[in-house]
Amino acid sequence: MSTDTGRGRAHDLVVFGATGFVGELLAGYLAGAAPDGVRVALAGRSREKLERVRAGLPERAREWPLVTADSTDAPSLAALAGSARVVATTVGPYTKYGLPLVEACARAGTHYCDLTGEVLFVREAIDRFDAVARGSGARIVHSCGYDSIPSDLGTLLLREAAGADLDRVRAVATARGGFSGGTLASLLGHVESVAGDPAARRIALRPHSLSPDPAAEPAPDQPRDAGPPRREPDGAWTAPFVMAPYNTRIVRRSNALQDWAYGRGLRYEERMAAGRGIAGAATSAAITGGVGALVGAAAFPPTRALLERVLPKPGSGPSEQARAKGFFRHVLTGTTVDGRTVTARVAGSGDPGYAATAVMLGESALCLALDADLPDRAGSLTPATAMGRALIERLRKAGHTYEASLE
Repeated sequence: MSTDTGRGRAHDLVVFGATGFVGELLAGYLAGAAPDGVRVALAGRSREKLERVRAGLPERAREWPLVTADSTDAPSLAALAGSARVVATTVGPYTKYGLPLVEACARAGTHYCDLTGEVLFVREAIDRFDAVARGSGARIVHSCGYDSIPSDLGTLLLREAAGADLDRVRAVATARGGFSGGTLASLLGHVESVAGDPAARRIALRPHSLSPDPAAEPAPDQPRDAGPPRREPDGAWTAPFVMAPYNTRIVRRSNALQDWAYGRGLRYEERMAAGRGIAGAATSAAITGGVGALVGAAAFPPTRALLERVLPKPGSGPSEQARAKGFFRHVLTGTTVDGRTVTARVAGSGDPGYAATAVMLGESALCLALDADLPDRAGSLTPATAMGRALIERLRKAGHTYEASLE
């Protein structure tokens, strides 16, 4: 039996931030993917801009209602949440703009999904509103895009295929595409927060910072998120994955929320593929140096200000042609406690931060709004714990690959 809320409300699903770049992509995806009869609305600060977005959508979406709401206006957010069964938000950075909407949805019993990759935001949302959401029946589901669906659902699939507890899992990511302006703004904001606040830095660096009770974790020691280039046992080179410091925490939270169903001693890590041979070694060194330089520059106000001027701005993104050329692939390799090997592959076409993310968030929102066979949970959740197998099946039907095998 799944938790269900919001019966009798005006909208099944509201896209908040529909006038932003990713929000408009999400609206476009839903205009094609939402079944007939699903009541979708578009929300944002400016009705005029919302009208322009709606006018550019396919004919079947031209009558979608428009809702004016502002992340700094609590009454407007309360009205928005009260009108919907599900709110999907692309309004970030979430540390700056996200908590008031989380609160409004948690109090209204409205399911919520976002694209955050911000540890401090999710930790605060858990601490402040998890109990509220559990009381109202709301599912507050963070990280329903490239952060962190491939990692989170891939590990769930790996455990199902293994049929036994996992001892270690290594995910290796390959992708073609650019970071969105919103993702970069979130990264810069996160580095700024931890650079000037020792308490925030401790939270961010804690391997189980998003666990329900970090002190109770049975496997506190985890692989490092950073480190040098590495030649893997199969001969391929890997480098630190810039999203690992966040994705790993989401996977560990999923494990803990399911009473460590993946394995009480699970060690989970993520790396980025760099290729083989001399070229792979050079690429892995370049990636490692580039990630280190970006984080280092973001930590100091003068260089951070320079980055903010030259990097893509929130709400901006590449052309449709450039988005179509992108792809992502995660290969997850696990070792069971009895020594067997299990492999999962998660992949999709389209720029991972834009085109593929619109599919992931769109199907997450539809899953929360329409599917009755979801895990019986409420509160501050992850994609795996809120939707699990139902979301995997939706993404498969949308053209993404989710497959696993036990060797």
